[in-house]
Amino acid sequence: MAVLGGYCEGNNSITQAWVQQGFQPCFFFTLVPSVLLSVCLLLGALQYACYARFSRAMEPKYIPRSRLYRGQVLLSLFLALQPFGGLLWQGVGLRQLYGYMLLHACLWALSWGCAIALLQLEHTRVLAHDRTRGHGTVLLLFWALAFAAENLTLVCWRSPLWWWALEDTNQKVQFGFWLLRYICTFMLFILGMKAPGLPRKPYMLLINEEERDVENSQPLLTDASRNTSTWKDFLRKLRLLVPYMWPKGNHLLQGLVLFCMALMGLERAINVFVPIYNKNIVNELTAGAPWHTLAWTVCSYVGLKFLQGGGAGSTGFVSNLRTFLWVWVQQFTNRQVQVRLFAHLHGLSLRWHLGRRTGEVLRSVDRGTSSINSLLSYIVFSIVPTIADIVISIVYFTSVFSAWFGLIIFVCMSLYLTLTIFITEWRTKYRRDMNTRDNEAKSRAVDSLLNFETVKYYNAETYEVNRFNDAIVKYQVSEWNVSASLGLLNQTQNLVISLGLLAGSLLCAYFVTENKLQVGDFVLFGTYIIQLYTPLNWFGTYYRMIQNSFVDMENMFELFHEEQEVKDVVNASDLRLDAGQIEFENVHFSYVDGKEILQDVSFSVMPGQTLALVGPSGSGKSTIIRLLFRFYDVRGGCIRIDGQDISQVKQDSLRAHIGVVPQDTVLFNDTIANNIRYGRILATDQEVQEAARAADIHDRILSFPDGYNTQVGERGLKLSGGEKQRVAIARTILKGPHIILLDEATSALDTETERNIQASLAKVCTHRTTIVVAHRLSTVVGADQILVLKDGHIVERGRHEELLQKGGVYAGMWLQQQTGDEGESKEHCTEKPQGSKKES
Repeated sequence: MAVLGGYCEGNNSITQAWVQQGFQPCFFFTLVPSVLLSVCLLLGALQYACYARFSRAMEPKYIPRSRLYRGQVLLSLFLALQPFGGLLWQGVGLRQLYGYMLLHACLWALSWGCAIALLQLEHTRVLAHDRTRGHGTVLLLFWALAFAAENLTLVCWRSPLWWWALEDTNQKVQFGFWLLRYICTFMLFILGMKAPGLPRKPYMLLINEEERDVENSQPLLTDASRNTSTWKDFLRKLRLLVPYMWPKGNHLLQGLVLFCMALMGLERAINVFVPIYNKNIVNELTAGAPWHTLAWTVCSYVGLKFLQGGGAGSTGFVSNLRTFLWVWVQQFTNRQVQVRLFAHLHGLSLRWHLGRRTGEVLRSVDRGTSSINSLLSYIVFSIVPTIADIVISIVYFTSVFSAWFGLIIFVCMSLYLTLTIFITEWRTKYRRDMNTRDNEAKSRAVDSLLNFETVKYYNAETYEVNRFNDAIVKYQVSEWNVSASLGLLNQTQNLVISLGLLAGSLLCAYFVTENKLQVGDFVLFGTYIIQLYTPLNWFGTYYRMIQNSFVDMENMFELFHEEQEVKDVVNASDLRLDAGQIEFENVHFSYVDGKEILQDVSFSVMPGQTLALVGPSGSGKSTIIRLLFRFYDVRGGCIRIDGQDISQVKQDSLRAHIGVVPQDTVLFNDTIANNIRYGRILATDQEVQEAARAADIHDRILSFPDGYNTQVGERGLKLSGGEKQRVAIARTILKGPHIILLDEATSALDTETERNIQASLAKVCTHRTTIVVAHRLSTVVGADQILVLKDGHIVERGRHEELLQKGGVYAGMWLQQQTGDEGESKEHCTEKPQGSKKES
């Protein structure tokens, strides 16, 4: 039969909160469930009232059927019933109950029952205009307080009134109950961040997506993505970074990483001993210690300060050595990220490159790569050491001074970190908006400068300057929001730190006046706290920098996640080119769904033959060239070279055998020689010049002051259109491919140069399979086969003479061009005598 032995053990008063180096269990187990129940009842009632008025039931198909959610409910039920297990043990096993145990069991069960009700409420109902995802503030606060309360019991680990000694069966059982509570509250806290019982996206967005309201306009999805936390998918982002921090295959750099970690641990130990030696100096001076003892203490203190540096160790020997050694690891990381991203961008499809904004991409790459180094440095050498210092300080002051000091530091640090995280998360939207405005301003400037000729043509300098000014004004508005919110965060942090320092200093001074502590202890406390607050004050900056780095990296991660449209299949083989026969079999292709560019196109090009593609603009001529070069994959049908499906071979091997002279030639901002040598990087100067002769540009190059070393300017703009085209032809000649694709290669040339180039191309294309896209029909009269395309179909095929005899589309195009050429010739002939007469 259990005996009820008063409210508290030993007939103590509940007002005695701290006894025997710890909280009185009676006080602790009365306060904790009361606080939890108050939070759950008061705030939960407000949330329930809000849901009752503004919420609606979720459709069953949107409610997740999650095992983790069921785990949340079961853990909450277990925690609600667990105190009754303790009562059963106290009543049956020990035959001794106290009033606070009954009250604790009832309040605890009631508070967790309220939490389960709120959990079920959020699982089945949603606010009408809610566009956020995750649990409400009440549940998150409740779980956080419950977990914090279990951690608070660690302060009492030296008290004989608690179970930490594990000396008898009762203490072991009570410790087991605490351990179960600790694990369950921790799991609930972690699951609360994931919110498995709620939809994977904001409920309103799911409805809008199903109704296709978002598909065209995109504002809702954009706003949602802009308001999501930068810590979303944190583990995925971290997994992407870890390989760069740990250099695989480089044992020297791996050793440097480990050595830097060891130096970081040494810094933590030094931070503990510096205040202790400062305390010893004060106590020895006060007690009149011998000179040699005092001198040794002072020298040790100065030596530790030399290793530590000023305040937080930011300028000490150990810190400087670690920073110096980490430079090599940092450079490795920077190089690996940039090279991998550069290779990834080159691996993306032509479709992506045609739609990209160069200025925005370059800005995202630049900010993203630089932010990775900052992120690794802040996490490894700032955040982790600061948290370690906080934990060490709490343990040290609780053990050496009093648990009250540890409690003050714990509360101050928890409040500081919580406010920092919440305010910084709130500021994220301003930082992200500032990055967007920055991208827009830089992209607008780059686009305007790249198209300066168009700006000049239309006298639009003032318009472009005004557009750029408007973009900068929008950026500065966002920048002001970032600065203002930063000021608010700094003031909040300063207030919390000052209050914590005031409380701890007053308590320490009181203990000194009561002769419970020495003067040196007051100096130790002040030195240690100031030393701790210095990196803690920077903790907000570190967190903001990490937050900003994640924001800066978002666009770079988006680039990493751009899927390659054209990929090599698994175990793809190299293209074996024997003769160079090309076959298109029932090829279908469209750039966008619903509008086919090529429809059931079939033809063959025998080895060494020349095929010409003609037709009106938009008929699909250049698309055939791009498909053969595998800039895109066909939507239907098959393309073969020597009987091999090009989608089953490696892209590198395919493109190595194909030479292309495009319609719009873009050159690198380099010398003419290097632009020609791009066709074969290892070609000699003699081979470059021979290719230039074959393209009929050698003499023109020699007429330049710098000859082959002439700089062509950005995109080759210092050269004329014909000169750029001939450089491109020379580049293809130097490559020496088996298959040649000419996409209106002579469209930018005058008639005389065109004839010379045609003769050169005829020599180059001899015994090579050639496909020519031509606008001037006179350039393809000698082709072995001519295909006439219209609206994605082959409407005619045959040789030049055969097509003229048919009198169809080709004959009409030929007649139209011949009439136009004759008109130009007559006009030229009538103008020339007038010019001669005028001159005479």
